[in-house]
Amino acid sequence: MTVGRRGRRPAGSAVLLTFEVIAEALRERIRSGGLKPGDALPTQAVLMAEFGASSLSVQKAMALLKRDGYAISRPGKGAFVAHPDADGDSGDGATGDAPVGGTAGRVEALELALAEALDQLTSLRARVEALEAGGTERGR
Repeated sequence: MTVGRRGRRPAGSAVLLTFEVIAEALRERIRSGGLKPGDALPTQAVLMAEFGASSLSVQKAMALLKRDGYAISRPGKGAFVAHPDADGDSGDGATGDAPVGGTAGRVEALELALAEALDQLTSLRARVEALEAGGTERGR
């Protein structure tokens, strides 16, 4: 498996980016039963060491897993393998590649993504305000 390191996929290439490699490895652990519903997912530090990845790559991988219903976050506790629910699983076990968590997992992932985006916007706004305040003082 070839991994692209610069965050850009060559046009028409099957090269996986680092965060995609991490996400797929965790999906495979979940599908194979190595990680079961309710199990804690490896921490960011563990995944960074295991894959030689940056924190941003690990965060993007976790966002993919949450978006696809494979993982959920529990504030203050970490990320866990999602439990299958009636929305996303027929219960017959025939869909081995289907993500767990269904609609509830996707909603939680979207709520988390929105909360993270809001945090980033708040942080950026504070930085811009600090820069503007510093810039006006220097200009005088």
